Amino acid sequence: MNEDLNRPAGRYFEELPVGTVIRHRITRTVTESDNILFTTLTMNPQPLHLDFDFASKTEFGQPLFNSMMTLALMVGISVHELSLGTLVANLGLTDVTFPKPVFHGDTLRVESEIIEARESKSRAGQGLVTAEHRTYNQRGELVAQCKRTMLFHKRPDIDI
Repeated sequence: MNEDLNRPAGRYFEELPVGTVIRHRITRTVTESDNILFTTLTMNPQPLHLDFDFASKTEFGQPLFNSMMTLALMVGISVHELSLGTLVANLGLTDVTFPKPVFHGDTLRVESEIIEARESKSRAGQGLVTAEHRTYNQRGELVAQCKRTMLFHKRPDIDI
């Protein structure tokens, strides 16, 4: 039996030293349907997302993609190569910014840089890691970023 099949896809605390940069392989083209569904599901009546006539008269000339979904995608895209099966909990998001707008049809890619890591003082076998996630559109423009603090499992003593 292949031992790697039992290993989580995410990285353990020890595999996330400060300075590690992960350029996530998954990309995502965002659509009008994504925007309308997410915006209405979250009860956000902002016409910049839902009213094409209203949005056409703004400086953007078209609807903006909901920034909260951009944030959710930024974190979600990172999960497979960062924390899938190795995360204990998300502890917080800070310094969330959206320096450029996202529009229907943009393709987003994400990279994560580990900026802090330390063993937990109160939880044996776990460690705290802070990553800076950065999201770029298809033109290489930074469209979103945040710092995310997570609690990770340390590598088990047994071979995985």
